[in-house]
Amino acid sequence: MAQSLKRTLLYPWHAEHGARFAEFAGWEMPIQYPGGSIAEHRLVRRSAGLFDIAHMGRFVVAGADAARYLNRLLSASLVSLGPGQSSYALLCREDGGILDDVFVYHLGGAHGVVPAAWMVVVNAGNRETDLRWMREQAAGFDVTVDDLSGSVYMIALQGPRAVELADLLTDGAISAVPRFGVFEGEFSDVQCIAGRTGYTGEDGVELYFAAESARTVWEAILAEGGRQRMEIGPIGLAARDSLRFEPGFALYGHEIDETTTPLEAGLKWACSLEKDFIGRDAIIAKREKPLQKKLVTIRLTEKGVPRPGFDVYSGGSSNEKVGRVVSGMYAPTADGYFANAFVRPEAAASGMELSVEIRGQKKTAMVVKRPIYRPAYR
Repeated sequence: MAQSLKRTLLYPWHAEHGARFAEFAGWEMPIQYPGGSIAEHRLVRRSAGLFDIAHMGRFVVAGADAARYLNRLLSASLVSLGPGQSSYALLCREDGGILDDVFVYHLGGAHGVVPAAWMVVVNAGNRETDLRWMREQAAGFDVTVDDLSGSVYMIALQGPRAVELADLLTDGAISAVPRFGVFEGEFSDVQCIAGRTGYTGEDGVELYFAAESARTVWEAILAEGGRQRMEIGPIGLAARDSLRFEPGFALYGHEIDETTTPLEAGLKWACSLEKDFIGRDAIIAKREKPLQKKLVTIRLTEKGVPRPGFDVYSGGSSNEKVGRVVSGMYAPTADGYFANAFVRPEAAASGMELSVEIRGQKKTAMVVKRPIYRPAYR
């Protein structure tokens, strides 16, 4: 493994516990632990799993114009987003292409982790480009945009028992926080921000706290789970990918990128088109024209693993190329081999027969309704 890859502060813990590592967005990250990624996936679906996601970016936006600036920058309407609330949003180019998908938190400042301000969480591979873009767009606004990724750590606790466990470490505070709400206070005696958010399709929290407390908080969660005889364990990036895939969450560089608009990616719901934001006019203009591609989920009816870049063909006798796979894997909860693919709109109807070329052989597949796993908190 190249030594130039970055490592999170919990890297030694992962190594001590038998993690297998892989490169992701310039980081050497735990891909799975000795039990394997399918077991980790199923653990999160039935109980609770703990994720080291400190490779992601944490930006703090502060200043008199912070709300107005972010409302112009991001696709979601933030006008009514009060302190203690959060929202999913897109960061778009002027032409409507997606620069990143983010989570934005409106903080009250009572926690002492970051100033009273807004926090924007971005994808690891986009951290530098997002920061540059956000600072460029800040011209004319009374705001500062600071990268606190190195000083503020991030982990996630997810699963049907995650909130129950988090309650034990916050004197029952987390269950009182609504979905997409934010808790600011002590988590196992460490000052913490806890967003009731996640990337798995399960309930849970994403935690932010001073980086020097990373091992303390991580081990406190696992220890409390052990005391309660609760099934809980560390989860690697392989299971994180399958967990996000099943409920239909996008992964940057796969389902979304700069060449893809929210309309094509099925993310129109994340855009408040009644307000002005960067990319809005282009998205509205594209809405009036036929789409060139559309994101669909397909299930293989023959055994085979569809990988990103594999070609997708129409079914039947024509066998015409209609698109390509952007994500594909075995989905443990749905118990099948699935792919997300961009296809021509005429090939996107649910029930449409298609095929995927895998190692020179065309494997039959069918377009299915998304998502293949309905998030437990809905």
